[in-house]
Amino acid sequence: MKLENYLDYLVEFIQQTVKAANAKGVIVGISGGIDSAVVANLAKKAFPDDYLTVWMPINSSQEDFDCAQELIKTNQLKSVSVDLKATFEEFKTTINNVDEASALALANAKARLRMTTLYTLAQTHGYLVLGTDNLNEWHIGYFTKFGDGGVDVVPIVHLLKSEVRAAAKILNVPASIINRAPTAGLWEGQTDEKEIGFSYDEIDQYLLGKNNNSELKTRIDHLHKISEHKRNMAVAPLEFKREQK
Repeated sequence: MKLENYLDYLVEFIQQTVKAANAKGVIVGISGGIDSAVVANLAKKAFPDDYLTVWMPINSSQEDFDCAQELIKTNQLKSVSVDLKATFEEFKTTINNVDEASALALANAKARLRMTTLYTLAQTHGYLVLGTDNLNEWHIGYFTKFGDGGVDVVPIVHLLKSEVRAAAKILNVPASIINRAPTAGLWEGQTDEKEIGFSYDEIDQYLLGKNNNSELKTRIDHLHKISEHKRNMAVAPLEFKREQK
């Protein structure tokens, strides 16, 4: 299937999923990155009158802001801004008064505050929350559990990172977003590939079954195994067998 046709299918898939849930439309958080840019445009195509994009800065970089604003302007997206910096700082202070939180735990808390914001707005409008995780991120668990992973629909979960880049070009996403180094914005100078240890292109090749790098295979297999809990619902014990009276 051509990518253009698959994107048309995704628009229909989003529409049908919303209808089945008896919802009215969709909402998506934008970060200034390519994945959320692609999903935002799919959201607009699926529900031109019933979609919303949300920019939620928490000490976000100037580049994040500039890219998000360019996306909104270029694609004429309906968007609101919810500044969560003060909320996050208050939360961090409260938590640290009890137990000093690790840098990673606090970074993940940002994603969970954004999830809470999206669901509050989604429930207000009767919308479903669209996720922005691609196949690479989903496979290795490179997302925050109940953060950016806490969504209703994952439309691009079967697209490789290279396919997301191609989809971005089809959907008229600005070049500044397509060409920037992928980052989750967890801390200053953070990039996805630096944190993962391999490039997205290398992970693409692994997922396509074309990898000859044993070190890459070991790393990805390990990440996939330890992140399995993120892709499943809460772990439950065996069913309680009630005695018949």
